[in-house]
Amino acid sequence: MFSRLTRPRALAVCALPVAALLATAVFAPLPFSVAQPGMTANVLGENKGAEVITISGAPARDTRGQLRMTTIEATSPDTRVSLPDVIDGWFRTDQAVMPRDAVYPNGDSVKEIEQHNEEQMKESQDAATQAALGYLGLNAKDVEVSLKLADVGGPSAGLLFSLGIIDKLDGDGSDGDLTGGRVIAGTGTIAEDGTIGAVGGVALKTQAAKRDGATVFLVPKAECGDARAELPKGLRLIPVTTLKSTVNSLVALETGKGSVPSC
Repeated sequence: MFSRLTRPRALAVCALPVAALLATAVFAPLPFSVAQPGMTANVLGENKGAEVITISGAPARDTRGQLRMTTIEATSPDTRVSLPDVIDGWFRTDQAVMPRDAVYPNGDSVKEIEQHNEEQMKESQDAATQAALGYLGLNAKDVEVSLKLADVGGPSAGLLFSLGIIDKLDGDGSDGDLTGGRVIAGTGTIAEDGTIGAVGGVALKTQAAKRDGATVFLVPKAECGDARAELPKGLRLIPVTTLKSTVNSLVALETGKGSVPSC
């Protein structure tokens, strides 16, 4: 048996499930991570009391300037990101809302993700060493390089590791520093043949770089547009594609001879 509802009562009853759905949408966890500028580290110096780059089998130079690798800090894999968090992140320049799958492997536990990031860092360090020694024409059997960077995972420090090794062993090739005494920051993966790859999060990394004193930022060429989007004032972008061309750009920047590409 059905009873007839008046229009106001019918609307009120219909509104109940709609309100419940809206409340669920607002507070339900969403498949996003919220990221912000993270720490940077000078690969030519120490990080948490330990030298980042240690070389044996060849004399290492005393260097001036800094080569700062950059990071982003994202909400942990098990953090519940809700709709208000997402909306807040969209309207802030010091945060970015990213699909969780773009930050962390899909479906993995926190422990598995940490292990994955550690493995990526180790592979990146090995590739960076091979790329740098290959560029310098040195044999890995004769020169041993140790890389240590605590509490950082993933492959995006590869380029800066390679540049740090080159600066410590050869500088600019003419007894000068590859940095020219500047604070230079950047990001990018690197392959053993010296090819530089994109990493993501560059708009946040440029903010971290500027915060920590950098005046130059090395960015994978494919990500120039993203880097320009929120570029801090006074930070110069140099697009990079290979280790060799990056070294050439830094030498040209230092000496004033030759062209330095820009985004």
